[in-house]
Amino acid sequence: MQVVSISSLKGGVGKTSVTSGLASAALAAGIPTLVVDLDPHADASTALGVQPDDQLDIGRMLKSPRRARLAENVVTSGWVARENYNGARPAVLDVAVGSAYTGIYDRPDLGRRDLRRLSAVLAGTDKYQLILVDCPPSLNGLTRMAWSASDKVALVAEPGLFSVAGTERTMRAIQLFRQEFAPNLSPAGIVANRVRTGSSEHAFRLAEMQSMFGELLLTPYIPEQANWQQIQGAAHSVHHWPGDSAKNAAGLFNTLLDNLLDSNGAVSGAAVRERSLR
Repeated sequence: MQVVSISSLKGGVGKTSVTSGLASAALAAGIPTLVVDLDPHADASTALGVQPDDQLDIGRMLKSPRRARLAENVVTSGWVARENYNGARPAVLDVAVGSAYTGIYDRPDLGRRDLRRLSAVLAGTDKYQLILVDCPPSLNGLTRMAWSASDKVALVAEPGLFSVAGTERTMRAIQLFRQEFAPNLSPAGIVANRVRTGSSEHAFRLAEMQSMFGELLLTPYIPEQANWQQIQGAAHSVHHWPGDSAKNAAGLFNTLLDNLLDSNGAVSGAAVRERSLR
């Protein structure tokens, strides 16, 4: 099992869109996946088409992590029915639903015990090969709690001046956090998102990012997609949205997921897809 935090220091770079795109690729590849919606805005939960019924949201699970009973409180994504209808293999995509309640932990002064709350919630689960944690766009308590529970951190950046500078600061923050709290944590890579191929500024910033971060800058880059808000608002996966644009985006996320998992030393989506055809 690999736990990957999806993080950014700057809001508005499409972090939740990348999380949902990776979740869509994992679902299509048959990789049993859990999305933990740790952002108090709970946008990932909306995009994944879930609403808690009697289940506890992730904020209330964090309140009493030793008694959280994760397996009883996750909600199956609304995308799964479409995948099971169209595909031959049973699909697993569950969500630990987000809520504003998590905001009580989004403080800069959390101690070591509080930083272990998410680790305690996730302890003992063996249902998933991949856990994606959608973090809030800050380096406060919730993001640090996610990093404490994670093997890797994937950073999302837009090819713009402030986003690149924020990514560099986040890389430094990861190194400091490793030294003090999580020696086994490492960057999974940097996802360049909302890339405009005709923009000379974006081309310049991508070259700058390649120079700064080298192999940590993951490929492929994810282009700006005009209908992404519509896809998320309809609570659909990009793999089940009609049109060539969505089909191309789905292929990019398949490749990005393969590269992300390969960098983790985990089984790749391509390997799962190959096995499913045998």
